[in-house]
Amino acid sequence: MGKGFFHVPKAENEPIKSYAPGTPEREEVLLTYKDLFNSKMEVPLYIGSEEIKTGDTASMHPPHDHQHNLGNYHKAEKQHVEKAIATALEARTKWADMEWEQRAAVFLKAADLIAGPYRARINAATMIAQSKTIYQAEIDSACELIDFLRFNVEYMSQIYNEQPNSTSAAWNRVEYRPLEGFVYAITPFNFTAIAGNLPASAALMGNTVIWKPSDSQVFSAQVIMEVFKEAGVPDGVINMVMGDPVMITDTILASPDFAGIHFTGSTTVFKDIWAKIGNNIHNYKTYPRIVGETGGKDFILAHATANPKQVATAIARGAFEFQGQKCSAASRAYIPSSLWPSVKDSLLEDINSFKMGSPEDMTNFITAVIHEGSFDKLAKYIDAAKKDKSTEIIAGGNYDKSKGYFIEPTVIVTTDPNYTTMHTELFGPVITIFVYEDENWEETLKLVDETSIYALTGAVLSGDRYAAAQATKALQNAAGNFYINDKPTGAVVGQQPFGGARASGTNDKAGSKLNLLRWISPRLIKETFVTPTDYRYPFMGE
Repeated sequence: MGKGFFHVPKAENEPIKSYAPGTPEREEVLLTYKDLFNSKMEVPLYIGSEEIKTGDTASMHPPHDHQHNLGNYHKAEKQHVEKAIATALEARTKWADMEWEQRAAVFLKAADLIAGPYRARINAATMIAQSKTIYQAEIDSACELIDFLRFNVEYMSQIYNEQPNSTSAAWNRVEYRPLEGFVYAITPFNFTAIAGNLPASAALMGNTVIWKPSDSQVFSAQVIMEVFKEAGVPDGVINMVMGDPVMITDTILASPDFAGIHFTGSTTVFKDIWAKIGNNIHNYKTYPRIVGETGGKDFILAHATANPKQVATAIARGAFEFQGQKCSAASRAYIPSSLWPSVKDSLLEDINSFKMGSPEDMTNFITAVIHEGSFDKLAKYIDAAKKDKSTEIIAGGNYDKSKGYFIEPTVIVTTDPNYTTMHTELFGPVITIFVYEDENWEETLKLVDETSIYALTGAVLSGDRYAAAQATKALQNAAGNFYINDKPTGAVVGQQPFGGARASGTNDKAGSKLNLLRWISPRLIKETFVTPTDYRYPFMGE
């Protein structure tokens, strides 16, 4: 077996394809879209080497055409979850013992498969399953997932290279062991990249994983499993189960070998899981690692010196790309009164130019929200805003679910900075704007900081460097990812490690070494070369 200090390929961000009319990638993804849309996919449970079809199934439907059946996925019973636990523990022995460069090669191959032969398939599946435009699918399911896989390998090599000092008398070294047990990954519907990264990052560090994707993302999760299998992820290293989330989670958290959870989803669910882990703490062999990225109530704050068109564009993109279904989406904005008329005109001009419909029509900027539950929730808040005396809807406000779950991009202007949609996470194409008096800049900074329980992303736009610096300091706890003169979305792996605090999660920064460090348990080894043979120390001499 070869030995050496191995250098991994230098990670670089995957270039984003344009999908402009006439480009080959546009034609390929449209053909793949049609093929997938008109096929019937059957998604089994993946447990070890088995693809299990339980017969208890749920159907899959595109949000923009909810009567169309894309196929079915099979749901696990408790026995299947218990089998997945046993399988993960059995697979751990060989996987944890495998040389790190061999694990690296598996996930580097997965990245190249997505960059090449699977690119159109994973993008088309994301367009269909999650109603993403081709650009949103490209930056997510292709580029970001590729970046996660490649940069994680580079970060892993950097971690392993970090070693303690030694002396002439002793050699000190640290080995970075995987956690003792298995890791549970729970992933959301909105980012295919997150769905792939949460199990893959833990597995890269030598752990075995049980992965539960969102019910609304199983269609594209299937493609991720196809990639992992072709890349050579060994059987049992990443096991995928679907079904009753409470049953699956309770079964997993009851295992003494549960070693950690990698979670992205709702704040309430994460807190409930944290409580269950606490209640089970005496049953575990180790203290489980709890890593979560949850909700957000992300803000845009404009100073009176900001460029109105830039503010309007930040709102239009930050609030309405992917129908606002991003943890980082702008959902509240604070605009100075002197700037508001110009910002309003530009924003309304932008919104009036939006086209809405199926992502297959690439002229559409807006598509559907993920499911009927989301649609009904958003409609309720929009209807309430129509009736409230402190609010005015200046754009959108209409919705229709006859064919797909379509919500118009909606702008609510409120005179009450504590109105419900200023602090409640809606997760849809709705932003609420509070217009403040220019002289109340400092009070508004405090308002931004204290209004929400969340602290994920935020942005300040200002032409005054002193004001930008003041906001950066005043809002240091209000956002884990803070943007100056930009929208509060669009973090890139290797450039803007992502995560927030407060009710937004544990801020372990996906796409950085900080996240990978949570999936290892270091062991220090000290080797003494000349071992003492006398217990006496010099100070004991007479």
